[in-house]
Amino acid sequence: MFNHDSPLMRGACMRAARISLWFLLLWALAACSPQPLTQQQSYVFGTLVEISVYGAPEAQAQAATAAVLARFDHLHHTLHAWQPSDLSRLNAALAKGERATVTPELAAMLTDAQKLSIQSGNLFNPAIGGLIALWGFHADTPQSQVPDSIAIAGWVKQQPRMGDLHIENNTVWSDNPAVQLDLGGYAKGRALDDAVAILQAHGIRNALVNIGGNVIALGQHGERPWRVGIQHPRKAGTLATLDLLDGEAIGTSGDYQRYFEAGGRRYCHVIDPRSGWPATGMQSVTILLRGARAGTRSDALSKPLFIDGAARLADHAAQSGIRDYLAVDAAGKTVRSSTLAARLH
Repeated sequence: MFNHDSPLMRGACMRAARISLWFLLLWALAACSPQPLTQQQSYVFGTLVEISVYGAPEAQAQAATAAVLARFDHLHHTLHAWQPSDLSRLNAALAKGERATVTPELAAMLTDAQKLSIQSGNLFNPAIGGLIALWGFHADTPQSQVPDSIAIAGWVKQQPRMGDLHIENNTVWSDNPAVQLDLGGYAKGRALDDAVAILQAHGIRNALVNIGGNVIALGQHGERPWRVGIQHPRKAGTLATLDLLDGEAIGTSGDYQRYFEAGGRRYCHVIDPRSGWPATGMQSVTILLRGARAGTRSDALSKPLFIDGAARLADHAAQSGIRDYLAVDAAGKTVRSSTLAARLH
């Protein structure tokens, strides 16, 4: 028979109680502690999308990422330029010189894109959807054929611009029947900003959203910032890596994702609206922005820098209020702003 009041038994009981309490605390911490990293991938906007959430319980992270991907799918089907969508139906009406009623959401996005286009001096020009289609980029696979130069000149002569678009009480029309809208240079950036709002609404504090190289950061990755790679335009792997701080976004325009080759030349999907021909002065341009609508602005405003070429890169960036950029010109030379160079690895 054991003596429960003996010092030996009292010590054993206390040790057992401490061990039981320790395992109880471990169980409680395991039940309450968040998963370190939850990642979800999908294919939207014709590119790979990846959402990474840090420091949230897996169920919460999965619910948040599911809501983000549902939003992306909605935007994809709203803004698709050549498959049935709200935008393609609007384009059909514009081509006939008719007025069309659109959703308040689409009207707001068109107004926003119009302002960004004017800010860029019309180098970011979503009204040249007809030219983009002529070059064969309104297809999942480019046509690999250079259009007739007379046809190109005909589109340029009509000068379709976002300023030709009238938006009033959710009714849209244009004085110029050549206006055909393509928001491919806007949609991914808008999706980044929407993703951040959705993640925050689901209580997510730390996340990284990557849409084919257009990236935005929310919070950080544990004790360190989110680190992202910037794609090399001619080689496998990265040109550089960069630590993104909370609320920062990068947008990249390049000639290496959607392009075709003919006669020994590369023709990319970024069209210079002044000439009607694909831009040739750059291999890639990446810009870093922060603040309100950083995702949208980084997507749209990287296009003018890419189109205008290396000679005007610094001046054009300054005029657009862009301090941080990394570019590779047509000859493969890397150019970077001093402020961004200090942060690149």
